[in-house]
Amino acid sequence: MFAQKKIIYALNKADLGSVSLVDVWVRYLTDSKNAAVVLDSTASKSANLIPPLAKKMCAEKLDRFMARGIKTSVRALVAGVPNCGKSTLINNLANKAKTVTGNKPGVTKGMQWVKVTEYFEVLDSPGTLYPKLIDENTARRLAYIGSIKDEVFDKTELSLFLIEDLLKVNPQILSERFKIVSTGKAHEDLENMALSRGYILKGGAPDTDRMAAAFIDDFRKGRLGRITLDMPPDKN
Repeated sequence: MFAQKKIIYALNKADLGSVSLVDVWVRYLTDSKNAAVVLDSTASKSANLIPPLAKKMCAEKLDRFMARGIKTSVRALVAGVPNCGKSTLINNLANKAKTVTGNKPGVTKGMQWVKVTEYFEVLDSPGTLYPKLIDENTARRLAYIGSIKDEVFDKTELSLFLIEDLLKVNPQILSERFKIVSTGKAHEDLENMALSRGYILKGGAPDTDRMAAAFIDDFRKGRLGRITLDMPPDKN
């Protein structure tokens, strides 16, 4: 669908990602036709670099229209997985609330054109996912960030996979946030995290369900630090 189009990859919520790995992704996605930008759409005017970049990338086409005396503008589709901040990005571009936003997938229900400048318009769209997620690892990581509705996954089970992934990134993440020493076993770490937080059921058993929900919320809101779980594929 996008093969013949110029693309600006907006690495939104980049303030939640590893600085060095975000830079790796920027280099991977930037080439002679496409560009990648790093931003946090919740920060006022952080998306202001996108309209002039879009105009520059489409300069040749705009000049052709201008030579024929036709005034035109760049029209761009804003596409991405659910809950990645598309509507927030558009509101940032427009410097006002033009679209409805929410911290959950499925808030945007339809398509809506928003005029940003005289030469730049963007089309808001509902979140887009594969028709069927065959790769379980991809599905889990989309669930970590809230791109798949929480009702689809068991949060306690999901939290165990997240613990395993974080231990691979940095074994100190859990100890720094929850004041525990990781055992290397996700279910034991989750129990110890619950005990450390004081999430205890009657009889003294750790409330792992409550801890799982709090843990995933901590991850989504950046309380565990700046974390990137995926590396770009090898271009070779």
